[in-house]
Amino acid sequence: MEKNPASVGIVKTEYFTIEEKIQLESGVQFGPVQVAYETYGVLNEQKDNAILLLHALTGDAHAAGYNSENDKKPGWWDDMVGPGKAFDTNKYFVISSNMLGGCSGTTGPCSINPDTGKPYGLDFPVITIEDAVKVQKKLVDFLGVKKLIVAGGSMGGMQALEWSIAHPDMVDAVIIIASTSRLTAQGIAFNAVGRNAILSDPDFNNGDYYDKEKQPERGLAIARMVGHITYLCEESMHNKFGRRFQHSDRPNFDFNVDFQVESYLEHQGRVFVDRFDANSYLYITKAVDYFDLAAKYGSLKNAFEKTNARFLVMSFTSDWLFPTSQSKEIVQALIKAGKDVSFCEIESPCGHDAFLLEFETQTKIVKSFLAKGEPND
Repeated sequence: MEKNPASVGIVKTEYFTIEEKIQLESGVQFGPVQVAYETYGVLNEQKDNAILLLHALTGDAHAAGYNSENDKKPGWWDDMVGPGKAFDTNKYFVISSNMLGGCSGTTGPCSINPDTGKPYGLDFPVITIEDAVKVQKKLVDFLGVKKLIVAGGSMGGMQALEWSIAHPDMVDAVIIIASTSRLTAQGIAFNAVGRNAILSDPDFNNGDYYDKEKQPERGLAIARMVGHITYLCEESMHNKFGRRFQHSDRPNFDFNVDFQVESYLEHQGRVFVDRFDANSYLYITKAVDYFDLAAKYGSLKNAFEKTNARFLVMSFTSDWLFPTSQSKEIVQALIKAGKDVSFCEIESPCGHDAFLLEFETQTKIVKSFLAKGEPND
């Protein structure tokens, strides 16, 4: 790892345990819950310079820097977090935690159930975005934070919206990137196909596979392949692969991997199973499916009535999973509710993944938005 003055450097993942049970949206009382998290920067004396970063579907607590000198890749939003970056650690105390139900240090289906001494598997309760925010609130309180900025892309944006509604007196500003207030039927359908690929895997064993020789790797890989298609767009796939064959200029005339795009998706599926749990994929995609602010509050305008935060909403021209029209629905509801909201659609050929890739443009916009709330502005 080369030293980079704009990097937060080596970062240790920390763990916090919520000992008391949490009332989940389903009515289930659940606990204890361990939360994996990382922090970057320093919390000021007023305890009001914190930013909570909320990860996307398969993210984790490791948002920036490196966990060791041997790490080849930095955290998932390293281009956005650090000294002088969008989320400037010279000014802000940045927090990133792994979501409830995950498989990267926060309690999830692969965690040990204290009542049985075995992994929860499908005995883990069904969770929602609201439940994830309840857990994050416990962490933020533990860290001593009094005021907060919340920011997230994709599923992280859903959590940020929920934060602004559930804790209006704590949240000063909200940054929503490539996100939505609810999934469309098409979005739910893609998630359903992914879950069915896992549930149909002969090695799934009703979620009880942790001590078995075989894991539901193929089902999870297919779920990732399906999901990954939604993160790209026609233009980016055409530019990357076109209709090019993998090894020659003519077909194989069989059912093995033939096209470059097939090879790419196979690779994405293979590497995914090394870092993610099939049961976690089931639970987290279901939490995303259930998220629907308009249904919960009667309308989007009603949902935002009690929020006190400034909002920044960003979308990308080629994102067809959470298109600009869905971001505009959020913006229009905020305007109707009389809230302070800024909106920007960013030109990009990268599809939904743009929020992880278009960091230069996002940095300018985020810095400008945050500067308006800084005391010396």
